Formats: sequence, structure tokens, C-alpha cells
Amino acid sequence: MILITCVDDKMGMLFNKRRQSMDSVLRERVLKMCAGKKLWMNEYSRKQFDAAAEGISVDEDFMAKAGEDDYCFVENISPKAYEGQFKQIVLYKWNRVYPADLYFDIDLTNWRLAQSSDFAGSSHDKITEEIYVK
Repeated sequence: MILITCVDDKMGMLFNKRRQSMDSVLRERVLKMCAGKKLWMNEYSRKQFDAAAEGISVDEDFMAKAGEDDYCFVENISPKAYEGQFKQIVLYKWNRVYPADLYFDIDLTNWRLAQSSDFAGSSHDKITEEIYVK
């Protein structure tokens, strides 16, 4: 599985039990990355993607159902229980600090940063994409 999630500078994922930001450029980038593959998410995340977007599968227990080469977009749940199944982690960093009540809980010291790049989003002037591999 390939994990995709968004975090702030302190690895926060949710603020007051809601996403820290929505960014249309980031969503387009995620869909392009996942083109031709299955992109899993829960109903909470599905609401921010266009209804016509192809390749999206929705289930509340999506990480348990995702296949080896599938992508999982995670916003409001901990990915820690599935860490052993991830072959890649894609972090989108907002490059800001927000108050958070859910944090990314995978220790990245066991992962290698394979790629890092910045791009301008619709909600943030700079979003950093980091791709980690085992």
C-alpha cells in the first residue's frame, strides 16, 4: 500500500477534529499520481474530491481492504496499525503549524526520504511533497 496524508510542521493531521486545509491543486496532484490505480479513502475524505473523479474507492475500513499497489488517502484516522503494509509514504506538508488533535504517528526514522519537492497550492503558497520508501 502507498499512504498519502497531509501534515503540518509538527506532524498534525487534524485541527479541532477537522482537516487542516483543503487544496484543489493538491487534490489534482494526488489524482494524477494515482491515475490507473485504486485510490482508497473514507467518506470524510471523499467529500473534498470531485464526484466525477475516477478510481476512488470509499470504505470506512479502507486500509484493511486496500491491495499491495493501491493508494490510501488518510486524513482523520491513525495509519499506525497498517505501517507494516505500507511500501511508500507520501507526505504533503503545509509548512505551517496549526493546533492539532490528531498526529501522524509513524516513526519515519525507519524510512528513507527518496524525493522532496515544493509546489504552489491553491490554499498555501508552498506545499512540500515528501516521498518515503522502506
